[in-house]
Amino acid sequence: MKRERLDKVLANMAIGTRKEVKALVKQRLIVVDGVVATDPGMHVIAEEQEILVDGEPLNFKRWVYVLLNKPPGVVSATEDNVHETVVDLLPYEWAIKVHPVGRLDIDTEGLLLLTNDGHLSHSLLSPKKKVDKEYFAHIDGRVTEHHVQEFAKGVELEDFTTLPAKLEIISSGETSEIRVTIMEGKFHQVKRMFAAFDLQVTYLQRIRMGPLHLDPSLAPGEYRELTEEELNKLQNVNK
Repeated sequence: MKRERLDKVLANMAIGTRKEVKALVKQRLIVVDGVVATDPGMHVIAEEQEILVDGEPLNFKRWVYVLLNKPPGVVSATEDNVHETVVDLLPYEWAIKVHPVGRLDIDTEGLLLLTNDGHLSHSLLSPKKKVDKEYFAHIDGRVTEHHVQEFAKGVELEDFTTLPAKLEIISSGETSEIRVTIMEGKFHQVKRMFAAFDLQVTYLQRIRMGPLHLDPSLAPGEYRELTEEELNKLQNVNK
């Protein structure tokens, strides 16, 4: 376990700035293992020691894993000068820590993982791992078996040829409903793949990333922490 300064731990938990934590210490409002803290620079092991702030126990978590149902109109970033970001949807104590794992276009909805676990994030995004992403989409136009076969071969775009993708037709007509699974996640990739056949994606929702599925109980903009089972499955991707 890692020893860290008390004021750093509390600042990272959004209890206050280091200056504000120093004031709390001066007011004798912070207790560590039953002893009133007198030095904001004292070193603690937050996972093991009992820390009370004004009588309330500190629920310390070093790693945060958040499953978000991203709504449209929100950008997959930690900051943006124009649009609301996905971290703006989260509580402050999480928002200051986490980053989105990959990105969804501003008008795309669905599953987005946010975490401060850089190792897990890197592993899930590594091309070597080939973590698949599954989407549900509405397509303006008729999707046919021809498109299924072409997706399975890989679609040639202007700047690269995609890896083979799995295209499933739910319904086909003037407007089609499909599911598509890709191994990459390049900029506008799903939209560009259909555009190569003069078809337009009018609605796009990510429903799965590797073993992690979108929780149907989460409305757009809602979030929750990963369950232990979900986290274990994601960590097994690394092995």
